[in-house]
Amino acid sequence: MEAKLFSTPFAATTGIVRICFPLALRKLVDTAQIESMIANACDDAHSHQELLELLAVVADRQGVSAQEHDLEQGARFVLGYIRQVPYMMKVAWTAAKNVGLEAEMKQILEMAESYWVEGDDIIPDDLGIIGLLDDAYCSLTLLQGVSDHYQLQTGKYLFPDNLSSANRAMRKIIGEPYGTDLDRIVITTMQETGLLEVIKSFASEEKKILFSSKSTIWNHGPAGSMEIKDLAGLGLLDD
Repeated sequence: MEAKLFSTPFAATTGIVRICFPLALRKLVDTAQIESMIANACDDAHSHQELLELLAVVADRQGVSAQEHDLEQGARFVLGYIRQVPYMMKVAWTAAKNVGLEAEMKQILEMAESYWVEGDDIIPDDLGIIGLLDDAYCSLTLLQGVSDHYQLQTGKYLFPDNLSSANRAMRKIIGEPYGTDLDRIVITTMQETGLLEVIKSFASEEKKILFSSKSTIWNHGPAGSMEIKDLAGLGLLDD
């Protein structure tokens, strides 16, 4: 079944074209509850104002005096980042099926979903948009970690996007000690699923030849990255 192309929330700012998933796939990866949580939080005007206030604190922590438009750009990044999670979960499942990692990826996605539905997590979900920052960071950092290890072992990108810069920016927004706690959850999850050991099995000489091309499994060439240049006014660009 062939997928059609469409644009996700990030496409407006990054220009990266995304993949629209068939109904059968959307049923396999049920992100309805996560999408509902995201929609409810993002539509809350009070929660949006609290996000702007948080970003002002973050900018001050970075030694930057942020202007109103800087805060609004930061808020757009945060909302786009959070909304990216359901899409990336579906990408991850499709990618895993294509390379024989279904069982391990199923565990990864189940753990990611369980973190979303756990209300009393590192940042409580009842804090609106702010309460979803840790859920989104944990999910997208976990998936990027899987992709990084796959690329390291095979020379081929697992996903059409590289989330690393966006993840680093979000970690700065979340701050400490929460960032370290979330990174610990990500590392533990990857170890417990045994996914890293399975990925290492792809590094045989025969598979290295098969995966020698510097492209993604989607045949879109090198992985694109999420643009974060609009976060300069908050002091959140990579050093």
